[in-house]
Amino acid sequence: MSIVMEDIDIKEAPAPWKCVAQVYAVYFYSSPNSKHAADIPTVAYSPLERESFFASPEAGQFAGGVGSLMFVRYSDTPVGQYDEMAIIPGAYTYRVQDEKGKWVERKNPRVTRIYVSQKQTLFNGRFNWNIPKHLARFEWTDLANGAQQVKVFPFDGDQDEASASLTPLVQASFKTVPYVPALPLSTKWIEYFGVNTALVQPPVPQGKPREVVGTEQWCKCPLGQYSSKTHIGWFDLRQRDEAGNLTALFENFWPGLGRWQLGVRMDDTAFDLPEGEYWRVPRANL
Repeated sequence: MSIVMEDIDIKEAPAPWKCVAQVYAVYFYSSPNSKHAADIPTVAYSPLERESFFASPEAGQFAGGVGSLMFVRYSDTPVGQYDEMAIIPGAYTYRVQDEKGKWVERKNPRVTRIYVSQKQTLFNGRFNWNIPKHLARFEWTDLANGAQQVKVFPFDGDQDEASASLTPLVQASFKTVPYVPALPLSTKWIEYFGVNTALVQPPVPQGKPREVVGTEQWCKCPLGQYSSKTHIGWFDLRQRDEAGNLTALFENFWPGLGRWQLGVRMDDTAFDLPEGEYWRVPRANL
């Protein structure tokens, strides 16, 4: 499948992708039965996806488990350098055919909301893997206490997605724990504990900007990450400005999450994004 985008200076960059990045990640546990579960959809989706099949009950139910909030600075990719913020609330159910052709229900992690700093990866992420990317401005600051701070200003406040919000959707700072040496970390090791790291993504809707492309099939994509230099540190997730005004829906961005969260910074991370597996789900089997 191909799509012509030359008139808006977008180039197709098909899978597989091999990338290098610096990754800031905080991990948390969410339960579909918790008192905060009803609040998760309010922050888990961009406006376009929230009103589409992507976020509907037919696209699967939230099953909980380990989720993550990631801030990524890509230094080498097939579409150049860019910044990214991604939300993986945990696992979601979905329908797929097993080896015998029977439709069964399974569950896998899902990227539900994601922002990037340039249009090439926005288009290709949606087109290749159903990753619901939207444009945002990223503001990085080295703080006086040695922490790194990031603020993310989305463009999707209206259908045109033509300008960044004046208020950040999320802000976070990360500071390494002193005297703790860097350690290796790989997503493959996590799978040894029974955690499936492959993403399964519903079709994404078409937005008004042409690069916010829509798709029609489901996609499963293994996500490989490895860094030999992973630093442990603390995230400050307080969502208030200098005057003390709340800038987000929730005090610490994610429903029920505390201000201080242990997380990691993975330097020189090798990212592998293979070609996805694709399928259609007949409406009778949803």
